[in-house]
Amino acid sequence: MGYSNVIDYVTIASTGNATDFGNLIASKSFIAGCCDETRAVFFGGTNPQVDTIQYLTISTTGNASDFGNMITAKSAKAAMSGSTRGVTAGADGGYEVIEYVTIQTLGNSADFGDLTSNISAPAGLAA
Repeated sequence: MGYSNVIDYVTIASTGNATDFGNLIASKSFIAGCCDETRAVFFGGTNPQVDTIQYLTISTTGNASDFGNMITAKSAKAAMSGSTRGVTAGADGGYEVIEYVTIQTLGNSADFGDLTSNISAPAGLAA
């Protein structure tokens, strides 16, 4: 399995190849991401499995920075977002915990509730 710290972006309004944006703090796989209009947030990952939350400002290219930590180290989870919150749930090994962050406020995630069952590698969406 390959690990990477590369962050690429595409301009949705035009066709073309991806362009380098910057780098994650460390090489990972199985991270989950969400965003609001100005900030992207990345939860966890593997290599090894970590509880790190990273973020970047979408309008400027550059490297990710430390946002805070998750309640537990997880990989293969889903992330979803609305206009103010980023939520992550499920994970490799089947975790029931749902966690959230306020995207514009740095800090650790907080408990949002529980899934109805243990789910590994779920899917997420954005509002």
